[in-house]
Amino acid sequence: MFAAPQGRSGKTIITCGVSAILTRRGLKVKPFKKGPDYIDSSWLQATTGIPCRNLDAFLMPEETLIQHFKRTVYDADVALIEGNMGLYDGIEEDGRGSSAHLARLLKTPIILVINTARMARSVAAMVTGYQNFEPETPVAGVILNNVSGERHKKKLIKAIEDNCKIPVIGTIPRDDSLHIKERHLGLVPFREDTSGSLIIERIARITERHIDMEGLLSIARSAPEEAYIEEEKPVKEQKRIRIGVFFDRAFHFYYPENLEALENNGAELIYIDSLNDHQLPSIDGLYIGGGFPELYLKELERNRGLMKDIALAIEEGLPVYAECAGLMYLSKGINNDGTLYRMAGVIPFEIGLKKKPEGHGYVEAEVVKENPFYGIGEKIRGHEFHYSYLKDTKELQMALKITRGRGVNGGGDGITYKNMFASYTHIHALGMQSWAETFLLLALNEQHTRKSKKEVFYG
Repeated sequence: MFAAPQGRSGKTIITCGVSAILTRRGLKVKPFKKGPDYIDSSWLQATTGIPCRNLDAFLMPEETLIQHFKRTVYDADVALIEGNMGLYDGIEEDGRGSSAHLARLLKTPIILVINTARMARSVAAMVTGYQNFEPETPVAGVILNNVSGERHKKKLIKAIEDNCKIPVIGTIPRDDSLHIKERHLGLVPFREDTSGSLIIERIARITERHIDMEGLLSIARSAPEEAYIEEEKPVKEQKRIRIGVFFDRAFHFYYPENLEALENNGAELIYIDSLNDHQLPSIDGLYIGGGFPELYLKELERNRGLMKDIALAIEEGLPVYAECAGLMYLSKGINNDGTLYRMAGVIPFEIGLKKKPEGHGYVEAEVVKENPFYGIGEKIRGHEFHYSYLKDTKELQMALKITRGRGVNGGGDGITYKNMFASYTHIHALGMQSWAETFLLLALNEQHTRKSKKEVFYG
């Protein structure tokens, strides 16, 4: 695991660089990201060509997390986990849910990535503190980032070697070219950065010169032997159910496990480009995940044919599950600096945009209103990160009572209409294991009861 004392220390850059180097050496590298995250994961997937999976002890039960990890890494040469926040920062006051907690669960040695700007001998005090704060946490090595020169490098290494008895396996020089573009939600996702492949190449080239890869692999080999589980491929039913999935520049926040859960329950996934596909294909259900619709408002608004098809399909009973950006797409419109861009109009409220996050973090909710996807009394765990909000929702009755987080208005989330469920809360299929089965049963029932659909283009 690559972890750090705090965010913005260089974890993503270094994890991407190491992933790319090892992959090019012919090793099968399985990447993981600790915590709820779609963006860093997109870069780790790009460096390895293998889907990056998220490990989160809040979103999924600990035993589920451990078993999933063991199945996923069964055929890997190396597993790399990028931590999040500070090493000991977790959702609970006792540190549960932290990167350190995850490393202990998985018996994973930790490489501590330290931003050494404006620091010299003090680095030893920092490393010592992280070694001893929870002594059972397996801090096994250090990478020094943002090193200003040879003199600075020698001071840092001597301080750590003299006082911490832990190897320094890398010293990354200060280099303004070692960065990934950022915007309001963090890094720009790989699929949206046209120079992404060049950035990965540059990161790999620089990190390979400054990291002891053999030392790193030696630490990886020091992980205790585990009984990894050969993954049994589920016997899939004949694919009778077609689930549409928005997947393009505007919508691409999906956990691999969510899509796999649909497929494993018998779905054929039909990918839809919200910007360029002018008609809704023949489908039995629709999944609209998260993303950045606010960056493509003109293009989305121009594609009225797809929006009208979707609105009509929802009226006819099409099951639709929408998360965050999907909720925005189904709204009356999105207001950006006084200009209203019309959306699908199924949810009769406008969306506004703020400069600061409206909702950010983990969500806990209880189902309090009948809806097509969840049973009353069911507990929901998920996460949210949105700058948008619904206007004038005082009278809106929602399916979820929020007990942690923001949702739509601080008290509720989950807007329902016929077989549509739209919320700001993102769920993970490993933590909500009935979600995919319910979605597919709903789609199958509607497939049998809906009248035959005709492909219609609305200009």
